[in-house]
Amino acid sequence: MTRIACVGAGLVGSAWAFVFARGGCDVAIYDARGEAARDQTQALLERTTRMTGADPALIDRVRFVDTLAEALDGAVHVQESIKEDVAVKRGVFREMDALAGPETVLASSTSAIMGSSFLDIPGAARALVAHPVNPPSLIPLVELCPTPSTAPETVARTRGLMEGLGMKPVELTREIDGFLLNRLQYTLVAEAMHLVGEGYCSAADIDRVLTDGLALRWSTLGPFAVAHLNAAGGFADFVAHLGGMMRQMGQSARTDYDWTQEMVDRIHDDISAGIPVEKLSAWQAWRDENILETRRVQAMADDRRP
Repeated sequence: MTRIACVGAGLVGSAWAFVFARGGCDVAIYDARGEAARDQTQALLERTTRMTGADPALIDRVRFVDTLAEALDGAVHVQESIKEDVAVKRGVFREMDALAGPETVLASSTSAIMGSSFLDIPGAARALVAHPVNPPSLIPLVELCPTPSTAPETVARTRGLMEGLGMKPVELTREIDGFLLNRLQYTLVAEAMHLVGEGYCSAADIDRVLTDGLALRWSTLGPFAVAHLNAAGGFADFVAHLGGMMRQMGQSARTDYDWTQEMVDRIHDDISAGIPVEKLSAWQAWRDENILETRRVQAMADDRRP
């Protein structure tokens, strides 16, 4: 079987282990936290297997090892999912570069840090960012972002692996902070905080605009396709009619809004009234069930495409 190493077994690393094992890979996990990480990963694997109806035997393809060298032994791909700290990541990748076989791809799950800031290793040609959406066990998108030193073959191999696992990769042609998903997500959240902070609406109203409005279209169509369908002549017609308004709103948007801690606390309290922090795990399970249901709807929508 294809041998994979997962370095770091937090929520993202454990979910990656499920993805690789579900795809038939032999997965070795290394996490410096030891038993605590093992217990968390085992619980996540069991819950996700039940939830998705996956073959329970996949859990047997995941094993914990005691050293980084054991994890990388024979691996064709390494997926790092450790702390979002440049210095820590650089140290781990330098160690992995020395331990891994010459053909092993070294990939990072970093959610926003440009790879070139820590993938400056002797084997930089075989290293890249492969950023998933949490949890990758349920959400198929993965962003592949090379550094200026990444070899095209590394991107191609990683894309092939991800597609074989049932993931849906997108490729960036060059680096940018936050890649694609988080640049869009953080921009929307920042403008949402501007609207709440200036008293235009409540945090709950913002969430409803998404769940009962935009998300109903965005679950099966992206924003460009939505605009294309919202004008008689397609996207060019949409921009011709509404481009001026888009530019005006873009100038008045406050994605650099200077929110205060008091405002953050207020939004936190408002959201926590409906989703108590002490019940986050139950709400996360509810979220995951909804992700699966939405993916089933997406699959049916794909089957009905004209």
